[in-house]
Amino acid sequence: MGVRGLQGFVGSTCPHICTVVNFQELAEHHRDRHPGCTPTIVVDAMCCLRYWYTPESWICGGQWREYFSALRDFVKAFTSVGIKLIFFFDGMVEQGKRDEWVKRRLKNNREISRIFHYIKSKREQPGRNMFFIPSGLAIFTRFALKTLGQETLCSLQEADYEVASYGLQHNCLGILGEDTDYLIYDTCPYFSISELCLESLETIMLCREKLCESLGLRVADLPLLACLLGNDIIPEGMFESFRYKCLSSYTSMKENFGKRGNIILAVSDHIAKVLHLHQGEKKIEEMLPLGSNKALFYKGVASYLLPGQKSPWFLQKPKGVITEKQVLSMSSNPESKQEVPMCTDPESKQEVPVWTDTESKQEVPMCTDPESKQEVPVCTDPEFKQEVFIYTHPEIKQKRPAGTDPEFNLEVPMHTHTEIKQEETMAMEPEIKQVSMVSDSEILEVARIHHVCAESYLVYNIMSSREIECSNTLEDELDQALPSQAFIYRPIRQRVYSLLLGGWKDGASTGPVVKEWFVYPGNPLKHPDLVRPLQMTVPGGTPSLEVLWLSQEPAAQAQRLDTLLACFNLSSSREELQAVENPLKALCCLLIYLFVQVDTLCLEDLHAFIAQALCLQGKSTSQLMNLQRSWLTKFNNLKAVVCKACLKENRRIVGRTHWNSHYTGNRQYEHDQWRRY
Repeated sequence: MGVRGLQGFVGSTCPHICTVVNFQELAEHHRDRHPGCTPTIVVDAMCCLRYWYTPESWICGGQWREYFSALRDFVKAFTSVGIKLIFFFDGMVEQGKRDEWVKRRLKNNREISRIFHYIKSKREQPGRNMFFIPSGLAIFTRFALKTLGQETLCSLQEADYEVASYGLQHNCLGILGEDTDYLIYDTCPYFSISELCLESLETIMLCREKLCESLGLRVADLPLLACLLGNDIIPEGMFESFRYKCLSSYTSMKENFGKRGNIILAVSDHIAKVLHLHQGEKKIEEMLPLGSNKALFYKGVASYLLPGQKSPWFLQKPKGVITEKQVLSMSSNPESKQEVPMCTDPESKQEVPVWTDTESKQEVPMCTDPESKQEVPVCTDPEFKQEVFIYTHPEIKQKRPAGTDPEFNLEVPMHTHTEIKQEETMAMEPEIKQVSMVSDSEILEVARIHHVCAESYLVYNIMSSREIECSNTLEDELDQALPSQAFIYRPIRQRVYSLLLGGWKDGASTGPVVKEWFVYPGNPLKHPDLVRPLQMTVPGGTPSLEVLWLSQEPAAQAQRLDTLLACFNLSSSREELQAVENPLKALCCLLIYLFVQVDTLCLEDLHAFIAQALCLQGKSTSQLMNLQRSWLTKFNNLKAVVCKACLKENRRIVGRTHWNSHYTGNRQYEHDQWRRY
């Protein structure tokens, strides 16, 4: 994350860049300077997960009540002094950063292997020094924050770009995170989450202006420095020889700064004394050894330019054809009316974003929102070749019941982005069209809105790019008894793909294919798995996405349940599951599917799953030993539902004492259908 070597350089070599600040005092100063404006901090939530998740007993995940309490305390500490928080989560991996994403996932695999080796050899839980974020924590955190009434957003591109852009455009108090890229962006102040003392609301502010003063640079030079040092876009080896050339000619080497520190100083010195000297006379590609990496270099520098900004290093446009392809996101500034044009590099034939002069007068296409009477930008959707609003389309405003999750029909609190204008009531306005008139592009826009509001997961990525990823989970690659979760749940995903991408016949040579970047033992991640949808049978026929997401007809609720069961291939167990209350219905679906798929799970495992869902709500050991008759009844009822449904699939769940060697660990009839892909 961020610029290589810069975090250590700032911490050990340039401590004056770091200043202790108090958020309450900063908020008071902000209110004095901007009367009527609420001090707002943009939180890079992915950088904060380690800070929030504090349990020493972390290896099995869980401790949900403790974690939720930590989130509540975090929010309360800021809101009590009048500070508003906006939480951003990663929503996708940009193509240019896929290699870096893969590199980190493989590194995580090595860390996970060491964790399981420690558990097996020491027979104890590893300490916090080996901490690895529990699976699914980021997703659960989104909904926990929504429950706490917080505004939670999911990015449509690299999250740090949207965080920096939001902070700049909304005149925020600052950004809270742990990523040196926030020192490079020309945006609001950057605060460290790792140094935050919640009790005093004090932390460290890292000042980019002081960094520039130490290096003899301008703030506008920082994107160039970041790319020459290496970041998530520019591989570290790309400018390695150039850095050593700078180091060999650098005359102010400092012994206590270390090799990395002196490289940063040497490259900065070269920019200040050599590149500045010829700036304006020569093109940047004539002053740097770009070669065939020219397009990637331009992309790297331009990735730090926020809406309305330009780079002094791009005053002369690189050779190539400027197209009208937009690279806009929710955080784009509608007032700037600028687009990010694409430059086709003649050597690499790649399109990369560059920033243009204000003289070019190129504008983002605008349209007028009939409600606000304001112009809002539109972007061209590559799938449907139609223009869709960056903000909410007025004809598809909140047509589903408030508080329901469109993916699994689970009840979740809904909170809205101020610019999205979603309603929290079930009221329907008279001008709204009938569901049957909603077009494909509007459905994609509904998916995009839910994605940005962090109300769905992966759906928009599947529909817009047919590419998804799943990071590392705590799985032992040497354990042959348990197949990877990536395989266990793939048939469910394939049925969801069929639902989202339209009907087609199994085995067809043509049709939609989804690129899955899933981490599992033995996967080198050199290429994505190409996965085709699986047809599913829904009683009465598969309903459209319009019905599933937007319809408020009474029959639609039953269709949603039927579709959910079909995704799990559990339509035959509808009667048993119908009797289960809603919060536990999804749990039963998951357990039935899991036990049908994995033969090595036994009755004791089922007991543990159900008990965790029902009985661990803040109860002590003595209370657990003397459970009320009502809890035991509910426990046995759920157990009976799962066992009966599994028997219909010829899966008898037995205790470990009856477990014998003929259980292989997974059932073949589901897996055979996707192995060919």
